[in-house]
Amino acid sequence: MKSAVVVFPGLNRERDMIAALTKIGGTPPAVVWHKDAELPDVDLIVIPGGFSYGDYLRCGAIAARSPMMDIIRERAEQGVHVLGVCNGFQILTEAGLLPGALMRNASLKFVCREVNLEVANANTPFSRRYEQGQVFRCPVAHHDGNYFADNDTIRSLEDNGQVVFRYTAETNPNGSINNIAGITNKRGNVLGMMPHPENLIEPAHGGEDGRNLFAGLLGLPA
Repeated sequence: MKSAVVVFPGLNRERDMIAALTKIGGTPPAVVWHKDAELPDVDLIVIPGGFSYGDYLRCGAIAARSPMMDIIRERAEQGVHVLGVCNGFQILTEAGLLPGALMRNASLKFVCREVNLEVANANTPFSRRYEQGQVFRCPVAHHDGNYFADNDTIRSLEDNGQVVFRYTAETNPNGSINNIAGITNKRGNVLGMMPHPENLIEPAHGGEDGRNLFAGLLGLPA
């Protein structure tokens, strides 16, 4: 599977994401600067974490208005897989590729720690290497990860199986409604999640719990 990592000014997790895709998939992803006029023909587009444009206005709001996001939107409509992690999730919501919004953490503090995630839907390209209901560890590092949407949107997400990952109740780091940590679009090919699976893929990280997300996406055998 061919992949690309899209970089905006202020992102700081692209190297981690490139390393994860390379180590697990065996092929380095294309690295695309946000002002590039074209995006290679790939099967997976990733927007990594960080602080695009310094998180001015709202987190992800400026990056969401980049012409590159129009290209990503077109590719998503064609069925290409899109993964947004942390600031990438914020960018996807601001760009309208995913519903809802990421608000300030309930604690009003930056949170950087490990949490437990529950697999709420194992029948997606992003979660198929996990078991339904499986709990695994994953790091978080964010200030605005509190997922919120109106009641009708939340009901639709739950009914359609678009909630893919939840924080376990005792480890919810930000106050997200329904403990939501990651959601997809209705088609299921766009995932946004606040935790960082790319930072727990090898023993040097302290574990490999995040590895299955990439292995499933990259089509590797179980």
